[in-house]
Amino acid sequence: MIIRTPDPDGADGAVAEIYRDDLDDDGFVFSHTRAMAVNPEALAAFETLIRAIVPSIGVRTYELATLAAAGALHSRHCLLAHGRKALRAGALDDDQLEAVALRGDHPDLSAADRAVMRYARRLSTHPGDMTDADSQELRDAGFDDRQIVDITLAAAARNAFSRTLQALAVPVETELAGLSPRLRDALMASAWSDSD
Repeated sequence: MIIRTPDPDGADGAVAEIYRDDLDDDGFVFSHTRAMAVNPEALAAFETLIRAIVPSIGVRTYELATLAAAGALHSRHCLLAHGRKALRAGALDDDQLEAVALRGDHPDLSAADRAVMRYARRLSTHPGDMTDADSQELRDAGFDDRQIVDITLAAAARNAFSRTLQALAVPVETELAGLSPRLRDALMASAWSDSD
């Protein structure tokens, strides 16, 4: 990564606030956090967008859309981070997360869960080919207009964030507290095909 990022030891103000969660949870500041701290206002705007999305769809649907998009993009940063977030929020258990990472599915997933994940993968791989039929699948699964828009925003936001980290060649730290080696390896190996 060639960009110069704010040093955690000298961080103050908004940057220090951004770094605090990483330091409290893991004892160090992740490379992706440091990269985003170069523009703290943009990171704050991204987080505001996410806070506006989650209430209508819930944490589980948000995390499933996020993991599906990250998997389609082969974004190890976001797969690891959101795998852990999904576990901590109780959105998925260990077995469900491993299956979602390796196969993009689990028997416990509902038809609505599967529709969300298919939609997020398609948005992440073939957005120009999407039609009303894609949104209709979400409607048929029981989602209303606001939820369809917010599922779309969740997947699109993950595309922006994941692609930013990939484009900047931000290193991936793989040791996350609360994520077992088995789950870490499953998330790192995630490679869903475009046709899923």
